[in-house]
Amino acid sequence: MTSNIPVGATTGPIPIPTSIFSAHLLWTTIGAFALIFLGAFETLAVTTIMPTISRDLDGQALYSVAFSSTLAASVIGMVLAGQWSDRTGPAKPLIAAMAVFTLGLLAAGFAGTMGIFIAGRFLQGLGSGGLIVALYVVVARLYPAALHPKIFGLFASAWVLPSLIGPPLAGVVAEQISWHWVFFGVVFLVLAAAFAILPAIRILVSQPVVPAEKSSGSRAVVWAIIAALAVMGISLGGEREGALAWPLAGGAFVVVIIALRPLLPTGSLSFRRGLPATIVLRGFFAAAFFSTEVYLPYLLNERYGLPAWAAGLILTVGAVSWAVGSALQGRLPESVSHGRVVVAGALLLSVGIATQLITAYFMLSLWVAAIGWLVAGAGMGITFPRLSTLVLSHSSARDQGFNSAALSISDAAGGAIAIAFSGLVFAAVGGLADGVGFVAALGLATVVAIASVPVALRVRT
Repeated sequence: MTSNIPVGATTGPIPIPTSIFSAHLLWTTIGAFALIFLGAFETLAVTTIMPTISRDLDGQALYSVAFSSTLAASVIGMVLAGQWSDRTGPAKPLIAAMAVFTLGLLAAGFAGTMGIFIAGRFLQGLGSGGLIVALYVVVARLYPAALHPKIFGLFASAWVLPSLIGPPLAGVVAEQISWHWVFFGVVFLVLAAAFAILPAIRILVSQPVVPAEKSSGSRAVVWAIIAALAVMGISLGGEREGALAWPLAGGAFVVVIIALRPLLPTGSLSFRRGLPATIVLRGFFAAAFFSTEVYLPYLLNERYGLPAWAAGLILTVGAVSWAVGSALQGRLPESVSHGRVVVAGALLLSVGIATQLITAYFMLSLWVAAIGWLVAGAGMGITFPRLSTLVLSHSSARDQGFNSAALSISDAAGGAIAIAFSGLVFAAVGGLADGVGFVAALGLATVVAIASVPVALRVRT
C-alpha cells in the first residue's frame, strides 16, 4: 500500500503534513477548494434560474429532466474517473473532467432549445461526476488520514461564499442581462480553478502507480450508461399521459437498481452494515435533500410570487447551514462516534424536509420554510464529511477509486432517481394547479428522508 505522503520532485524523506495548509499541501488545498467552489456556484446558480430557463425555452415539461440528466450523466463520469484513477492516478481524469465540464457550460450557455440545454447539462454532469471522484482520490493519495475530516470540512465550507452570492447573483444576471451569461461566467471560474490545481497535478504525476484491486473494465461503464439511461427514462416517463407513465417509470427504476449492483460494494443494496450501508446512506440523503432543493425556489417563485433572486435565497440558507454543520462536526470530541453523528443528521434532515411539506400544504410563512431548510442543511453538514471519512478509512490505495466512485454514484443516483420521481408525481397530480404538485413532490422527499434513519443505524464505525 502506498504512502499518503505526497511525493515531489526532490529526493529524501518528506515530513508528514500536520495541516491541510502546510507547504506540501497548500496549492493542492487551494486548487481543490477552488474546484468545489466552482461546483457549488454552478449548482446553486442553475437551481435558482431554472424556472426562468424553462419558461424562456418553453421547457416546463422537461423541468426535472434538466436536473436528473445532469445527475444521471455524473454516474458515467464517476465510473470512468474511478477506473482511470485506480489505473493511473487522479491527475489525468481530473484534467479531462474539467474540460468536459467546460464544454457542457458552453453548450448550455449557447442553447436555444430545451433539448440542447439538456445536452449541455448532460456534459456538465459527466464532467462534474469525474471531477468529484478524482478529488476524493487526490485526498486519499496526498493527505494523511488524520487530515481527512479537516479537508472534507473545508470542502463543505467552499459552499459558503457561492451560497451567499450565487443564487442572488444568478437571479440578477438572468433578469437584467440573460440567463445565458450565468453559464458563460462559470467558464472563467473553471479556468481559474485549473490554474490553481496545476501544482497538485505535478505532484500527482510524480507518484508511483499502484495496480487497481477492483476493475471491471468496460462492463462497469456499460452498467453506468444503462443506469443513466434508465434514470432519464423515469424522468421522461413523467411527460407521458395516461396509464403507461407509472409502469414505464417503475420498469426503469428496476433497471437502475440492477445496473447499480456491480457499481457498488457487495451488500450495498441489502444495506449490509459497514461500508455498504455507509455508501447507500449517502444516496438516501442526496435523494431527500436535492429533490427538495429543486422545487423550493420553484415553489417560492410560483406560489409566493418572489423574483428568481429572492427565491434563490432559500438555497443560501441551506448551503450556509450545511457548511456550518460540517465545521462543527469536525470539532466534536472523538468519544462521539460516527454512527451517532449520522443518526443525528438523518433526524435533522427528516425534520427539515417535513417542514417544507407542511409549509407548502398550509402556505405558511416564508420564515417557517427558511428555518426548516436551516435544519435540513445542518443535517447534511454534519453527516456528509463523516460518510466521506468512513469510506476512505475502508479503502486502500488499490480501491480508492472504486469506493470513491461508489460513494459518489450512490449520491448522484439517489438524487437523480428522487428528482425524476418528483417530476413524475408533480405532473401526475396536476403540476402548478393549486400548488398540489409541490405538496406531492415534497411529500415524496419527506418519505425518503424518514427512511434514511433506519439506514443510518446500520453504519458501523
